[in-house]
Amino acid sequence: MDITQILLAAQSPDGNLRSAAEGNIKQFQEQNLSNFLLSLSVELSNDERPPESRRLAGIILKNSLDAKDSAKKELLIQQWVSLDPSIKLQIKESLLITLGSSVGDARQTSSQVIAKIASIEIPRREWQDLIAKLLSNMTQPGASAPLKQATLEALGYVCEEIPPEHLEQNQVNAVLTAVVQGMNQTELSSEVRLAAVKALYNALDFAESNFANEMERTFIMKVICDTAVSKEVEIRQAAFECLVAIASTYYVHLDPYMQTIFNLTANAVKGDEEPVALQAVEFWSTICEEEIELQEEYEGSDDANSTVNYRFIEKALPSLVPMLLETLLKQEEDQEQDDNAWNISMSGGTCLGLIARTVGDAIVPLVMPFVEANITKPDWRCREAATFAFGSILDGPSLEKLAPLVQAGLDFLLNTMNDPNSQVKDTTAWTLGRVFELLHSPCSTNPIISNANLPRIMAVLLESSKDVPNVAEKVCGAIYFLAQGYEDAEPASSLLTPYLPNVIAALLTAADRGDMTHVRLRASAYEALNEIVRVSNIPETSSIIGQLLQEIMRRLNLTFDHQIFSSGDKEKQSDLQALLCGVLQVIIQKLSSSDAKSIIAQTADQLMLLFLRVFACHSATVHEEAMLAIGALAYATGPDFVKYMPEFFKYLEAGLQNYEEYQVCSISVGVVGDICRALEDKILPFCDGIMTVLLKDLSNSQLNRSVKPPIFSCFGDIALAIGENFEKYLPYAMPMLQGAAELLVVLDQNDEDMVDYGNQLRRGIFEAYSGILQGIKGAKAQLMIPYAGHLLQFTEAVYKDRSRDESVTKAAVAVLGDLADTLGPISKDLFKSHLFHVEFLRECLDLDDEVRETASWTQGMINQAIVS
Repeated sequence: MDITQILLAAQSPDGNLRSAAEGNIKQFQEQNLSNFLLSLSVELSNDERPPESRRLAGIILKNSLDAKDSAKKELLIQQWVSLDPSIKLQIKESLLITLGSSVGDARQTSSQVIAKIASIEIPRREWQDLIAKLLSNMTQPGASAPLKQATLEALGYVCEEIPPEHLEQNQVNAVLTAVVQGMNQTELSSEVRLAAVKALYNALDFAESNFANEMERTFIMKVICDTAVSKEVEIRQAAFECLVAIASTYYVHLDPYMQTIFNLTANAVKGDEEPVALQAVEFWSTICEEEIELQEEYEGSDDANSTVNYRFIEKALPSLVPMLLETLLKQEEDQEQDDNAWNISMSGGTCLGLIARTVGDAIVPLVMPFVEANITKPDWRCREAATFAFGSILDGPSLEKLAPLVQAGLDFLLNTMNDPNSQVKDTTAWTLGRVFELLHSPCSTNPIISNANLPRIMAVLLESSKDVPNVAEKVCGAIYFLAQGYEDAEPASSLLTPYLPNVIAALLTAADRGDMTHVRLRASAYEALNEIVRVSNIPETSSIIGQLLQEIMRRLNLTFDHQIFSSGDKEKQSDLQALLCGVLQVIIQKLSSSDAKSIIAQTADQLMLLFLRVFACHSATVHEEAMLAIGALAYATGPDFVKYMPEFFKYLEAGLQNYEEYQVCSISVGVVGDICRALEDKILPFCDGIMTVLLKDLSNSQLNRSVKPPIFSCFGDIALAIGENFEKYLPYAMPMLQGAAELLVVLDQNDEDMVDYGNQLRRGIFEAYSGILQGIKGAKAQLMIPYAGHLLQFTEAVYKDRSRDESVTKAAVAVLGDLADTLGPISKDLFKSHLFHVEFLRECLDLDDEVRETASWTQGMINQAIVS
């Protein structure tokens, strides 16, 4: 089998040739993996073979070692590990030879494949001489520039692929030495120097002990700072990227070098090419992020002025802020039209925002003179920069500092919504949104928005919602935040009632305009509409919301008539249906939590029919939104929802079985809970089907783990709904709960994500037990006796674990009360032999109200059981 010809045929324009070649490749791979991979590596290394066949050989080789999907990746790793060692050795030697190839593509691919193999072997203590072999390429006399470049790329990729603990310190030292030599100005090839800087960037995580040593650290920093003024733009950019990474990883070591770095960044921001200037600003943004994190970490403790926080931003403030304000004047024409635009003015504004969060009030006097000097200038760039600067510093300084400025400037901002320049209007609308989001609080003594200025604000926003789409999108965002401010201020939200019909009309018009090309405007309009509904004051607005309900139903009905000619059309239909189902969910929730429930009762049949038609379109994105809306409808209609179950059940079952799109599965599990609460024992005929799928979900290793805790909670919901009928599921559900409890013992406590997941799982298990205990309480309570001992042991283990969060504590305390309540006097001996509950409940009496109330109820239940 001539591998060269097959690889060329696999890229042929002739479809028949191509598919035959692809079949041959697959057959060779399946029948003899060792020789297949060896042939590919030989093809890649042979300079006499065509570049096209070598390129594809490299891609297939790389894809035979790595995959995005973790299960597939694990399988590929196992396949490589079990290959004949002599074949693996030949492949690796072949790859190392390819680093010296005269063809750049082959060199680069080879360096990537070397790193993929290293990521499998080095953690297994194999291929221990790889680093030495790569370093010898750098030191051998007369080594060509292409060989050095490819070797440095390979070193960089290896550092990117493997965790730092898998390289010995002497190997790290040798890598850093080689990389630093490659960066040296005496190296004539700029390609080698660039590869060296990029390799250093990837190797920084390995350099912890080198950065802890002052002499080594200073040497590395000097080399990077020297490289930051190289004559090649790409090299300067890569050097600044290293400084950004150091700001994040080695913040505590930066103090002695900050003056030098400030000078470098200032020069880059003022006069360098944009890619370099962007990284220079990013350095300061990263410092801000580090210092914000330190402030949050030490907030309220005696270490607030901790020696770890060097307050670099505070010290640099007088020079740093003016430097960044200058960048705001370097806008690009029409940048607001491009969603992916990122330039020096946007970067500078983002950094200003981070500085405001870092230093608070101190930034205001440094920025306001710039705002005042530029806000009325004839040049649009000055007006836009002034508005951007003002909007950027609203998060961080105190309300006392900002309120007078905003109150004085609000009218000016509203006038600016008539500016002749679209970019100025875009930034002004964004700034108004920030004002409403961060400073609008109806309950404060001196609110930004009052009866006096609300009419003018609403008039401007409604008029501006008709502006060009990018401005209208920001205006919808401003309406959203304006409404959100009234969320927790019930009486105050009636201030919006007079404007409701006009706001709803304006947002629906904006959504229609965004229909074809500006999908972000459409989404922003519907999100604002949702918020307006959420804060509307029922009953005075129920008839308006009722009319909106009919309009959204009409719109959803129209989506079924869309002409679908392509996957793009299908996606557009699906996105619109998702937005409309989202609005319906909010309306249903709003009306069902008030006296206006009858409106939902009258339209429930039509709503359910629409949702079922959405499901029939079979799209995952809609599935989620329609599922959530059905959950709200079940809550609103209560026991009457049962009439929809026969038709809806097949879609619910499909949602519960959707392992690939696990969010759909998770939402479907939540909807089962909603339906249980709505139907109570009327759900019984569907429980066999639901429990079968849920038990399968728990056993499925492909299903994302985040769905499993809600499934346990769902067991509790089902048991509460069907009471002692849950008996038939006990032999299946209880072993699952016990297995999950045992799994918690082996979770990695050093991994924050795992600790979070452990807490979710504990809460799910406790909620399941609570629901089952309450459901089975009564004549069949004794069915729970065999499981009581295990439950108490598990609860005790959780009590002793200090990583539990408050929600777990509350669920654990509640389950103890449910156990005592359900088993009554039978539980007396159990509680006497597990006395941890005494200390646990005492500890809970010092926590917040909810936990305290639960604890005192539990205490009463246990006392009752022990005394009786």
